[in-house]
Amino acid sequence: MVARFLTLKLTLMGNTFRKSVWQTIGMIVAAAYALGVVGVLVAGVVGLGVFENPAWAGLAITLGGALTVLGWWIIPIFAFGVDATLDPHRFTTFAIPRRTLVAGLAVAGLVSVPGIATVLTALGTAFGWVLEPGTLLVALVGAVLGVATCIIGSRAITTLLAPVLESRRYREVVTLVALVLVVMIGPLIGWLANGAETSMEADPGSSTGVQLLPVFQQAAGVVAWTPFGAAWSLGSTAHDGDWAVLAGRLAVALGTIALAWLVWDRALGRALERPPVGGGSGGRAKGLGAFGRVPFSPTWAVAARTATYWLRDPRYSGSLAIVPLLPVIMYFSSQSTGNYFLLLATGPFVAWILGFSISNDIAYDNTAFALHVASGVDGRADRWGRAIPMLTVGPLVSIATVIASVWVADDWHLTLPLLGLALGSLLVSTGVSCAASARLVYPVAKPGESPLKSPQGAAVATMVSQGLGFVVTLGLSIPVFAVGIAALVLGGVLWGVATLVVGVLYGALILVLAVRFGARVYDRRLPELLQQVQSFP
Repeated sequence: MVARFLTLKLTLMGNTFRKSVWQTIGMIVAAAYALGVVGVLVAGVVGLGVFENPAWAGLAITLGGALTVLGWWIIPIFAFGVDATLDPHRFTTFAIPRRTLVAGLAVAGLVSVPGIATVLTALGTAFGWVLEPGTLLVALVGAVLGVATCIIGSRAITTLLAPVLESRRYREVVTLVALVLVVMIGPLIGWLANGAETSMEADPGSSTGVQLLPVFQQAAGVVAWTPFGAAWSLGSTAHDGDWAVLAGRLAVALGTIALAWLVWDRALGRALERPPVGGGSGGRAKGLGAFGRVPFSPTWAVAARTATYWLRDPRYSGSLAIVPLLPVIMYFSSQSTGNYFLLLATGPFVAWILGFSISNDIAYDNTAFALHVASGVDGRADRWGRAIPMLTVGPLVSIATVIASVWVADDWHLTLPLLGLALGSLLVSTGVSCAASARLVYPVAKPGESPLKSPQGAAVATMVSQGLGFVVTLGLSIPVFAVGIAALVLGGVLWGVATLVVGVLYGALILVLAVRFGARVYDRRLPELLQQVQSFP
């Protein structure tokens, strides 16, 4: 039965190559990238063990393995809506013994790009002890236990928390938290690097690696007794020859796997025997919302629906949550370099992001786009309707960001040029988005799925579409940038006013022309757009 689960997962994985060219390309790119990362990690650890100090290889394996387990356990909580081709509920009617089902799902969980990459990395890094055959054997056992800890622990947590994960409110909150954490990784790394540099300046006689080695050793000593790093520390413990400690850490690793297996088994049984059912009470009617406050016209109806999406759909609101964090990121970057250029550039950068955020609105509509086709909404009403909410909120956010950046940098004389650049970027990028979204549509997460989810085959299409949009936006923004750069270099109030005037007028002109172009493309490709959106996986 376990072999059948494995065959089924391989068959489903192989069928993804037949769905579309984009999915095939995306899978190949993901696999190539994963193999590259695996090769670098394995080569680095083996090089440490063979040519440097085997103890350093043990530290890398223990700490890296602990981070891997943590990622396997935590990421599924945030990345809800991931691929569930082997959802346990699909096997309810087959009367498969629960233990057999758990074993089959555990083995099948390895058949994915992350799973295969984890297995190859775990087994490959164990050869950091290749010069010590006995230690190598223990390290390979630890690698197998570490991979089992990743897979079984991940399944146990997601199955146990399934009732909570299915809550829409939970998904929205978790999405915002996950996006905040992802965005703040960069400033955190910069802060750590800055701290290491400061430490080196205080003690020029030693290198960064020598200074941080005691910290890593202490951290590895603690992590090795936790469920995250116990299995990965077996090789280094055998190298040290401390057999009592080895037995203790082996007990922790085996106990973790056994406990995770028990939790998964019980949670899976509860989910299969008492599946969640919807409540009998529905939500209270709240009126028409934004639809009841707009003039009666197709343009304003589309604008009201788009505004509702921005407020209620986490795929939209999540991207807005990143905007207030961008000045924080730029501030930390400026602090580490001592130059406030990045902070001052935040206003135009935020404006460009806001304008380009509607470049794939039709794909986000999913099957709801059929309403536009059935009701006969013409291209101009659709294009302006999607742009109006951004043109209402975008200028306020851009102006606030510019004022905040010049206030922190104490460069108030740059206010007018930066406002011109920001407003010009917002109008131009919004116009390009209105034109591009009628021509370049690529797969996105479906309504109700995690905004962090990337459909298979969407990576290359996203990069190509967004790359073309960026190049076109940059090319059309050259007049605004030329005047703005002149204002920043030459200074003076007149140059600042000229930048503001050129940014607003030229940006408005590009917006109007782009909306007209996008409307013509929309009207011409309306059936193809609907067919393309409905065919997305």
